[in-house]
This record gives sequence, C-alpha cells and structure tokens, in this order.
Amino acid sequence: MATTNGHGHGHGRGGVPIADYGFLADCNGAALVGRDGSVDWLCLPRFDSPALFAGLLDPEAGHWAMAPTAPYHVARRYVPGTLVVETTFTTGTGSVRLLDALTVANGARVHDLGLDGPHELLRLVEGVSGVVEMATDCAPRPEYGLVRPLLRETPDGACSFGGPSRIAVRAGSPVAVEDASVRATFLVRAGDAVGFALRWAPAEQEPPEATAPSGVAARIADTVVAWRSWEEAHDIYQAPHREQVRLSARVLKGLAYRPTGAIVAAPTTSLPEAIGGGRNWDYRFAWIRDASLTLEALYIGACSDEADQFVRFITGAAGGYRRGGEPVQIMYGIAGEHDLAERELTHLRGWRDSAPVRVGNGAWNQRQLDVYGELLSALHRYDARLGAFDPDGQRLIADLADAAAARWTDPDAGMWEMRGEPRHHLSSKVLCWVALDRAVKLAPKLGDHARLGAWTAERDRIRAAILSRGWSERRQAYAQSFGSDALDAAALLMPLVGFLPASDPRMRSTIEAIARDLTEDGLVVRYRVHGDQNDDGLAGGEGTFVICSFWLVSCLALAGEPDRAEALFDRLAGHANDLGLLGEEIDPITGELLGNFPQAFSHVGLITAAWEIDRARAVGA
Repeated sequence: MATTNGHGHGHGRGGVPIADYGFLADCNGAALVGRDGSVDWLCLPRFDSPALFAGLLDPEAGHWAMAPTAPYHVARRYVPGTLVVETTFTTGTGSVRLLDALTVANGARVHDLGLDGPHELLRLVEGVSGVVEMATDCAPRPEYGLVRPLLRETPDGACSFGGPSRIAVRAGSPVAVEDASVRATFLVRAGDAVGFALRWAPAEQEPPEATAPSGVAARIADTVVAWRSWEEAHDIYQAPHREQVRLSARVLKGLAYRPTGAIVAAPTTSLPEAIGGGRNWDYRFAWIRDASLTLEALYIGACSDEADQFVRFITGAAGGYRRGGEPVQIMYGIAGEHDLAERELTHLRGWRDSAPVRVGNGAWNQRQLDVYGELLSALHRYDARLGAFDPDGQRLIADLADAAAARWTDPDAGMWEMRGEPRHHLSSKVLCWVALDRAVKLAPKLGDHARLGAWTAERDRIRAAILSRGWSERRQAYAQSFGSDALDAAALLMPLVGFLPASDPRMRSTIEAIARDLTEDGLVVRYRVHGDQNDDGLAGGEGTFVICSFWLVSCLALAGEPDRAEALFDRLAGHANDLGLLGEEIDPITGELLGNFPQAFSHVGLITAAWEIDRARAVGA
C-alpha cells in the first residue's frame, strides 16, 4: 500500500513511473490507468488509433483523472481472471473502490472476446466505508493531444462535435464542461455506486450513446465474466508457477486484435529505452517475430486457439509477394497494412521529456531473416491443432522455407533491428536453420509444395556454417555475427530452438560468457556498443532487456541448474509492478521499468522460463 498526496486532476503529469500503470484491453484497443486513478493513455477503436488521452507522453495531451480530493493510501489488483483493474483509495474519512474496464460486447464469451466491441471505457466508484469526496476530470485530447475538442453538455454528461471522431461521456454525478474538460466533485458513502462511461464512434456515424451510469456496474460485471470464460477455457498450466503464467497469458491475450488475429508487440509508443534517449519506438504493430513467440508462449500457458486467427492474418496480410520477392515482411499493421511509415510528433514532450515521440515504425522495410524461423516454429508447434493446411497455407510455408534456403547467406539488420550496416548475424542464421528444420518436419502436410531434399541439404549447410564461423575463440562463445568477437544475448536462443543442447560444451561456455560479460547487476543486456567496433546505427543507450534475461533463466534450467535459474527468475519477476506487468527493459541503476508497456516479449519470456524451470524440477524430482 502506497501513500499518495495527489488530488486526481492529472495536471503537471508526464513523468509518472511506467510501473505505476495498469493495462486495460478489449482485444481491440487499450488504455493505461495510473495508481492515482488517472487514465493517461487511451487508443480507440484500435491499438494503433491516434490516442484520445496521451498524458503519458505529455501532461497537456489528455487524461481522465478519478481520485479522492484528500490525501490517500492506494492498493490495487486485477479482478481475478480478468484485465479489469480494481483500485482501493483509503482516506482519513473512508475508503472507495474504483473499477476500470474496457468493456467487451454484451454476452461475449471465450473466443468472441473482442468481436463487435462497443469501444467504451467504463469506470465505477463504489463506497466501501465512511464518506469520501471524489474529483474527476475527463480531458479528451484527440489525435495525440493535437485537438482540444468542442464539448456540449448533455443531461448526464457531454459529447463532442466536429473532428474525426465522436466522444460521448456519461456521469453518475452532476458535471460541468469547462476548458474542453468534463469535471465533477462528488461524495461517495458506504454502499454507493457511481458509474461513468466514455464511448467512441467514428465521425460518419451518429453520436454514440454511452452506457447509462446506472448500467455501468452490470456491464463491468459482464466483462469480468467474459474474461474469466476465456481463462477457464484455456487453464491448462498446473505447474508451480501457475499464477504468474496465467497472468502473462491474459496479458498476451489482451494484446491480440481479435477482428483480424494480429498480435501487437505492446499497446504504447515511444516509452524510451533510456530516459532522455532517442530509442523511442511505436510498438503497436504485429511483428511476425513477437507474434510467433507469443503463440508459442500461449501454447504453453493457455493452449490457445489464437493460432488459427493469426495464421489467417499472416496469409491474408502477406497477400502475395512484396516488391523484391519477399514472401513476408517483418511486420504489418493490425489490419494487414504494409506501409508503416515513421514520423515524429513534435508537439509532444515525451515521457520525462524523452523526445522524439514517433508513430509508425521504419523497421517495416528492413530485411530480418530470423522471421522465417520464428513463424515456421510457431506453425510447427501448433501442427496438430491446426490440422490440414489449405493451399494458401501450404504455399506460404514452402515460400518461407525457400526464402530461408535462398537468403541465409545474405547480411541483414538482425532481430534487434539495428539501423547500421547489415551484418551476418548469428541469430538470423540460426533462425534460418529453424525455418528449414521445421519445414522438413511439416513437409508431409505440404503436398506438391514440399521440397524435402533441398530443404534438408540447405539446413545442414547452415548448421555447418554456424558451428565453424559463428564461434569466437577469443570470447570462447558464439558471437553476434560471423567473424565478430562481440557477444549478443540472442545466442541464448540456440538451445531454446533446439539447435544445440544447453549442455554442449561450447553452448555452456556461451551461456557463462553472457552471464559474466553481458549483464548489469545480473540482468542481461542485448549487446554492448563500443563505438565503431559494434555500431548499431542508433544514438543513446538502453536498459537491461527483460526477455534476454528470461532466456538466460531458460538456458540455466535446460543446463541442469534449476536453483540458479529460479533465483534469477525471482529477481526478474520481482521487477514486475504490483499488477504483475513487465516493460521491455529494466534500468540497471534504479530498477525502474523502461520501454513500451506492457511488453509482449517480456511476458513471453516469463512463460517460457517458468515452463523450463518447472520441467527441470519435474525431471529432477
């Protein structure tokens, strides 16, 4: 329980710790709500929509505050089995409970989560004890704070008019519309329930009708049942780390865009990898790498049916060959868009003045050869569940394998999306090996598209090249790229994808080299930049990388050291916030979460590491 002296109006914000936020999702869009009850990020109707509240990135860019007017203590949790946040404020005169939800369609259950969503944020204040004076300040600022909307009062709230979207707010207490905000101060007594709703609709539709204040409690309750129906239908993980795996699986489900099957890397943009640095990227897109690893984690943690939807998304998004003959690009928009041109929003200060704020992502046009392997590995993982592949699916698998066979000798940007000169990244070669290895195993289901002999021969050539050219005698480890002595945490993938066992002497030496030389306070960094010797083409630094640290956990477990693995796992999990959420990186000095939040990659790493520890302990029992 923390003490806060805030008054819930959100002014002067912009530097709130990333870990202070809770994640709300409806499998369409997302919101972040702070411990102080302020919603500082809201993207409707899609994850990548221009934010209605962007106070996360600039205090003038919109928020929806909701908190006591007097100093308070705060405690919060997810309502069990859901992504509904419950925050309890306790003041000197009483306590209230605030429930926040992005609601789903009425009656939606299990795999209908996210279909026909109402695009509505609901907030319910319940009196627990005594009397508490509350204040709310809803300040929508569409298009990332660029617009101060015209708001008209309605009998129980306000609605916007003009602009590219329509917003309706309804409140269970009298409100005043002033300064392009909807404000109210109200008393809450034990047993009271005061509901609020904000609903979005496109400009071409009639003004939306938000949920009536009297109906907010029932709609939140239905959303709770909807989330629990999904979890109960997929609750297969029964090992010791069950609760952490279940929460991470729920977060990953929340990052899936149900209308198409796309999975976003994170619901935010431009939360920096280092405070004041320039490594600030938009992650609200579907990377093949991240989504494929998410599917593999969901297979472990939830036995999910999201694979069918994702396969349909990828086959549809690819839509034939890109110019240049590539069967897929490394990432797509969540409706299959190809052009994700990057630009800067110069009117925003950035989180803790960490400019620039970017939308779009220039990496969409990079060549990253590892994506062939990640996608084919996920498809192979779900082989039995997916059943027979249709002709489009057969052709896609064969095209991916053929591309890996033809291009593995090329340099590329690598999985870390370096913006310097292309290199012969070891991880890209390993994942091309994975692509061909899984294609060989899937060949019996590919009909006339299978090229078993050619794929097998090229797979073996890749393996020989990695073993001979990827090893650094000086470092006694597999290096970042052919001919290099630099270390890269991506080498930890080698045992995780089945290229080498963790007990192999060279692999064991690599694991120890990374644990010794590529860590800060025991947590793993992706690689080190030493001027021209390892220039990644980017300015500024970054924190320790959460998924890389979990890869080290997994490798230690596979190497027969579950106690050492568990100790590192507990340290990493201890950096999660009070709701169990993880960012992309951890500041090695302060321990703060950094980067876009919550990060799918990090929760993928947690699930996989927990599974490897639990398997290692079961084998040793």
